[in-house]
Amino acid sequence: MAEQGDKPVPSIQFDDGIQSPKNQMSAAVEGSSEKEWSHDLDEEERARKIAEQDLGQKKKQTYGGFLLLWLSLQSAGTIYGDIGTSPLYVYSSTFTAQPSWDDLVGALSIIIWTLTLIVTIKYTFIVLRADDDGQGGTFALYSLLARYAHITRRDPNDPGTVPLERHATGELGLAGRGFRAFIEKSRATKFLLKAAGVLGVSLVMADGVLTPAQSVLGAIQGIKVANPDLTTSAIVGISCAILVGLFSIQPFGTSKLGTTFAPIVVVWLLFNLCTGIYNLAKYDYTVLKAFSPYFAGAYLVRNGYNGWRSLGGLLLAFTGVEALFADLGAFSRRAIQISWLGLAFPCLLIAYIGQAAFISADATGTAFTNPFFYTVPPGTFYFSMVISVLAAIVASQAMITSSFQLLTQVMRLSYFPHIKTVHTSSKFHEQVYMPLANWLLMIGTVVVTAVYNNTTSLGNAYGICVIMVTFITTCMVSIVALIIWRLPSYVILFFFLVFAALDCAFLSAALTKVPEGAWFTLLLAFILSTIFIVWRFGKEQQWTAEGEDRFQTGDLFGTDAAGALVLTPAFGGQAVSSASGLGIFFDKVGGHVPTVFAQFVRKFKARPAVIVFFHMRPLSRPTVPPEERYIISRTSIPACYRVTLRHGYMDDVLTPDLGRTLVEQLILHVTRDRGTASPDGGATSVDHTPEVRAELDALNKAHQDQMVYIIGKEVMKVKKARGVKGFFRFVALETFLWIRENSRTKLADLDIDADNLVEVGFVKQI
Repeated sequence: MAEQGDKPVPSIQFDDGIQSPKNQMSAAVEGSSEKEWSHDLDEEERARKIAEQDLGQKKKQTYGGFLLLWLSLQSAGTIYGDIGTSPLYVYSSTFTAQPSWDDLVGALSIIIWTLTLIVTIKYTFIVLRADDDGQGGTFALYSLLARYAHITRRDPNDPGTVPLERHATGELGLAGRGFRAFIEKSRATKFLLKAAGVLGVSLVMADGVLTPAQSVLGAIQGIKVANPDLTTSAIVGISCAILVGLFSIQPFGTSKLGTTFAPIVVVWLLFNLCTGIYNLAKYDYTVLKAFSPYFAGAYLVRNGYNGWRSLGGLLLAFTGVEALFADLGAFSRRAIQISWLGLAFPCLLIAYIGQAAFISADATGTAFTNPFFYTVPPGTFYFSMVISVLAAIVASQAMITSSFQLLTQVMRLSYFPHIKTVHTSSKFHEQVYMPLANWLLMIGTVVVTAVYNNTTSLGNAYGICVIMVTFITTCMVSIVALIIWRLPSYVILFFFLVFAALDCAFLSAALTKVPEGAWFTLLLAFILSTIFIVWRFGKEQQWTAEGEDRFQTGDLFGTDAAGALVLTPAFGGQAVSSASGLGIFFDKVGGHVPTVFAQFVRKFKARPAVIVFFHMRPLSRPTVPPEERYIISRTSIPACYRVTLRHGYMDDVLTPDLGRTLVEQLILHVTRDRGTASPDGGATSVDHTPEVRAELDALNKAHQDQMVYIIGKEVMKVKKARGVKGFFRFVALETFLWIRENSRTKLADLDIDADNLVEVGFVKQI
């Protein structure tokens, strides 16, 4: 029976009498000339070279001209909403009473040098260069290290996941050579690096739950300045409604949202710039002395314990810095550098300086409690309130986009189950939207907003994620500099000590917030990290079990004395009969005999008349031209083809007419590559050889008889083990299997008639 819904494939007919299709195919195989066998080898070599090119394809994009400026604008609208709204609350989070001039200038000096050293020098000029093929974030750092050192196990189903680019031992300095050898031999260090990369992702995602709640709740609370009668329940209700609306527009994509939000962020930053210049000129220009780091050191020495504790509030000046690196894949290094250095950095510096100038001259002693609204120029209050609410709402976008980017990375390296990923731009290849992650983030954010219900309690949980991520980033970038960039060890040690000292100073102060609410963030990050590591552990056990079924066609089939196909003794040794029709076996590995085919033949002792091993290879580009999509080669099994479908993320390939398309491609392949060339060397002549005619007739008949899709249904069982280690292994693998059974399969988008679908079940012990 032909596949329902398919248009009939035109058969290729010949005038002269020919043998039956079965005999035709046998004759084709037996009559293959030495030249044809050589051609088959050429097909395999061509397929291998294309596979190597695809797996080695770089995902990193470079932009220039108008596209770079547009991307810089998008990054401004996406990344700087969080760090850009910090002037709303930094001084109020730092001081509990009107500060003295010395303390105010000391705090301002810390803010200036923190933005300069941590954000500008460390992130903008150093960390952004440690990208993994254009991707950013702590997990990208781990993936980058895995390219240059044997620290992770690679997925045998996708050999191009982490292609090794390891430097030769002689190319490394003494310190780099010794350190690489140490981490490659130490299982504990390998696990520590993996845990650090995973924890960084988890902390950013936990921050992604808190940031929208903190920013939107803070913005709505600001309305109480104009309407003091606004109740807490009303504030929470309005905040939750805005959050639901914010997450509901995420399907529009990073490009559209970033472009839409950019004017809001730009106006907000420029308004802060103008306000800062106004206050600096009118009130106290002497606060410019804060550019001397002496005042920062004097502040900490003079205030001792209280000065150290105040770092927990001052670190809010750079919350959101992790988005610069985590969102790198959605934008580019140059775009982020342009938007930070050309817009955000100078605007924020002048904003904090202007607020300090106003506070130092404030006779009422209340300006520090609401540093933004008290310091705006006369006549701009209502405008400032509107633009601050809009900017605070937009601030959430930085962490939402970061969550999508980081989840893409952990999925790519098998640390998280496959969930639906929608690429939202054909120009910027790594801008993605994940529906499930989006709605889970929304639920978490709404719950946090309702439970905490004010920014004071949320502020206790806020900030620790940022500083922990920056410290992890410092450590991992130092390793990258040692074994990948191959910088001198004394240079790396100097920068590591400087940045690690800064990170640890802020981190130690932030840890005092753990009992006051930061425990929630750490608990959420721990749960996420556990899920990532358990999933990866389960996948590694699955790969081990599946590796036993990886073999070539010669291991599965042999021939008897009469030349008929039989299974090898290892698979029972029985004869294999031929059933009419065409069978398409989905092959997730490529290059080997698909497990589903081996299980099918094992169980039924039969094979379809024509066999297709179908493998899909996604590429990191929007679309692949139809003439470049299909790579076809023959296997040593008679009437068996290996078809690889190369497709882009915007190509819709799993459609109801998939089978008909495959048959058309096979016919084109046979007529083009095995036909007789025309005398002028141009198109293939209609006067095919008998072997080609036999092959084409066999294809036509198999398609007309029936076409079935065969996919595998792998059921896993956990092996029993004794002892404490066995118990924890059992719990971890059972958790992995539960997640696996309740997650989306890679073929969830397969849109074919269920009447033509066959599932072959088999059990694997892990």
